[in-house]
Amino acid sequence: MKVLGLDTATSGCSAAVWEGSAGQAGAGKADGVRVTVKRSPPMARGQAEVLVPLAQEVLAEAGVGFADLDRIAVTVGPGAFTGLRIALAAARGIAVARGLPVVGITSFDAIAHGVPEAERAGRSLLVAVDSRRAEPFLQLYDAALVRVGDPAMPDPAAIPGWLDALCPPGPLLLAGDAAAALVPLLAGRGDLTVAAGDGLPDAAVVAALGAARPAGLPVDPFYLRPPDVTLPKAAVAGPGRKSAAGTAA
Repeated sequence: MKVLGLDTATSGCSAAVWEGSAGQAGAGKADGVRVTVKRSPPMARGQAEVLVPLAQEVLAEAGVGFADLDRIAVTVGPGAFTGLRIALAAARGIAVARGLPVVGITSFDAIAHGVPEAERAGRSLLVAVDSRRAEPFLQLYDAALVRVGDPAMPDPAAIPGWLDALCPPGPLLLAGDAAAALVPLLAGRGDLTVAAGDGLPDAAVVAALGAARPAGLPVDPFYLRPPDVTLPKAAVAGPGRKSAAGTAA
């Protein structure tokens, strides 16, 4: 199986090709698996111009063409509103052109599965994704990467109580691009560690998860909160009606 992984969900832009069997992906085996990854520097803007050329470079380096792919995997969020739509649009466009299935992977899962097993051994894992607001996107996992509770976006002051309700005090590992911001909030828990790395989703992990999971997983944006978008007054007023300014819409 050959899977193209794409990610622009947060402040990065990456693409990867995963080659192997679905069984290898599910078991986390490296034998017979080939991953080629190119990642741009962290970038809050500009992914739309970078992603497709990046995917073409990765495919060329792996010696794989779009026609050779079996599926595409893409991060669906939560993350940045515009960033999510960039990778989703690219994945859907390629999929339609080539008749390929697309598999949606949450940013939480991509980040959690990117933490080395040795680093998370014996620890609960809290993934924190920057929401570009005061409240981070949060998802808790146990040491086996089974989700604990639902994803949440609590007020920072409420995070310790939210976590205590899901996870008793004990070794806790933080991951994600908002992990460092949680350290002072959770200092009272004691055995607290921040995972190494930049905390961004890795397209290589996205591709491997896409190989292991059933085709047909949702590929709609997963926002966790409404986007910060408001309709123009004319659009709200509707055709033929007057806007708040008194002009015809």
